[in-house]
Amino acid sequence: MKPRLVTRLIPADRMRSLLGHTSPSGSPSPGAKTAFFFAALVVITALVAWLDPRPSLRHVQVSILSGSTTGSYFAAVEKLAAEVARRKGRVHNLTSAGSVENVQRLIDGAKDCEVQFGLVQDGVAYPEGHELELLGRLPRPESLVVLGRNVEDVRVPEDLKGLRIGIGPIGSGTEQMMRQLLSPLAGLDLVVSTQSFDAQLDMVERGELDLAAMVIDDGATLVADAVTKRKLDILQVPDVASLARRLPFARVGMIQTGQIDYVHKQPRQNREVLQVDTLIVGNGCASNGVTQGLLTAVASVSPAFVRDNRDRANLTGLPMATVAENYFSDGGPDLLGRYAPWAVDIMPLPTWIHLGVALSVLFSGMAVWHRFRLWRIDANRVKIEREMLALFGPGITVGAIVEMPQATQHLGPEARVLIDDLLSRLSALSERCRRQSLSILVPMGEEMSYRYQEALIADLLNALRQYKARLPMP
Repeated sequence: MKPRLVTRLIPADRMRSLLGHTSPSGSPSPGAKTAFFFAALVVITALVAWLDPRPSLRHVQVSILSGSTTGSYFAAVEKLAAEVARRKGRVHNLTSAGSVENVQRLIDGAKDCEVQFGLVQDGVAYPEGHELELLGRLPRPESLVVLGRNVEDVRVPEDLKGLRIGIGPIGSGTEQMMRQLLSPLAGLDLVVSTQSFDAQLDMVERGELDLAAMVIDDGATLVADAVTKRKLDILQVPDVASLARRLPFARVGMIQTGQIDYVHKQPRQNREVLQVDTLIVGNGCASNGVTQGLLTAVASVSPAFVRDNRDRANLTGLPMATVAENYFSDGGPDLLGRYAPWAVDIMPLPTWIHLGVALSVLFSGMAVWHRFRLWRIDANRVKIEREMLALFGPGITVGAIVEMPQATQHLGPEARVLIDDLLSRLSALSERCRRQSLSILVPMGEEMSYRYQEALIADLLNALRQYKARLPMP
């Protein structure tokens, strides 16, 4: 008896719901819907965890030309690559002979985009028609270090007469810079040769070269080993300030006494040297988002990077990349570059802002024009209503016109012409109202304002048509 009582009190579909069965229509039960909801929540959570919306550099997958494996360029790119890898990106460090080779490989690489960036010594000559861009200068400059034995004997330029000087490998920035510096010294019968930096130091140590020149970070291991292990000295270049005036990209720097080896006081005296900046150069292959990500990594490795590039004028002869210029002016990556680098590839943030403002102005203008047209429809309807009051008498309503018997004053041709004119104008106004309600100028949800006007116009048309139908034919 109890099962029958329960069946009578609880409908069958409700009983199926309580028991977890689907209804006859096939819709899921509340229990199934709850399970589906939590399953979808788990999937969404897993997807968000996998995508990891936190800012990262996973979109930075680039190749950078550096220099020899023992040089400071290679070490700088390795340090940058470690920072990018820590933030889930990848930098491929490509070795080269130096800055001149890097420039040519960047130009050639613009065709297939296998390489996107390179480190280039400031002052390197660029071929005509190149499309390279400057991304920034590294804060720490490089120094022209000339190493040898008995360097104290060189006090004036004439003391260089007949010396054998290694000026770095062919294709390096050192070679190009040294040729510029040595061009006025043609009468000194200098013996110039080009070898790798390691080979030059070996030759100086064996007495096959008198001096070895290299543009390098004065804190590099190669310089420290040359001074401490090979027992070479750093040359105080004669009249170094005069040389700096001849090279607009160079300036005078100082290697302090004991800077390289504090215990043994190396160098023994302060050495004035020429210093040049290291440039990050791109060939336009990398997208804006990738470029901004790389700049972020450089700024993390070198905290003074943004300030130094923002405060110093660009005198390199290379155009500053737009994305880099915006990066420095903003003091870092913008919101799009940090959270949606793909959006920066479409347009930079300032353009997105301008577009948003333009769209806002456009939509505001559309809304104003929509309200103006709706006001004109309402004004024309009210005008027709007033004419109807003048025709039927004050205080008359639309419902009253529908049921109103024919009046004597409406039997004449003038009244018929007036009623036909009102009907024609109302029909035209109704069509105009419907047409404008379908316009793109109408904001979403504002169609009901037009529908309201259409309903009022339809009531007037219905009343006039029914009243006209009761009038006798002329």
